[in-house]
Amino acid sequence: MALEEPKYAVLAEAARYEVRDYEPYLVAEVDVRGQSADSRGFRSLAGYIFGDNESSEKMQMTAPVESRAADDSDGITYAFVMESKYAMDTLPAPNNEEIRIREKPRRIVAVVRFSGRWTEANVNRHKQQLLADLAADGVEPLGAVELARYNSPFTPWFLRRNEVIVPVSWPAPTP
Repeated sequence: MALEEPKYAVLAEAARYEVRDYEPYLVAEVDVRGQSADSRGFRSLAGYIFGDNESSEKMQMTAPVESRAADDSDGITYAFVMESKYAMDTLPAPNNEEIRIREKPRRIVAVVRFSGRWTEANVNRHKQQLLADLAADGVEPLGAVELARYNSPFTPWFLRRNEVIVPVSWPAPTP
């Protein structure tokens, strides 16, 4: 069964990236630092959607799992996209006080899709290529680059769908 994903429209396709217009969506997010940050962030958020919340409500897994450099530290912010059936006032409050619920507003982003492992080197290679392609096309990044992972860690590396995403100024200025 396919997992629910945020809704978007493709605005443009370049040689190696596409520009998307995302509708607003809700995320549950947590900041983590240090060793095993990946697994600790995932476990905290999985606990929340699998019933560690004020109403013990079990929610469906969605895609992607998002991650980016934390705003105020050298840590990482992990986020789970919430099912679209929820609104800010209908999501159960997390029992874990480190988890925040927030709305990601409508945004226009540039995206590169790639497969493979989630190594720092693999992600950085695609991030740098995306930023170089945007610069060459005169498209201005407006924020931090995020990693979006669409598959479980048990999916063979060559079948994984990954994306690097950055908010951009769009439409790009014409020369």
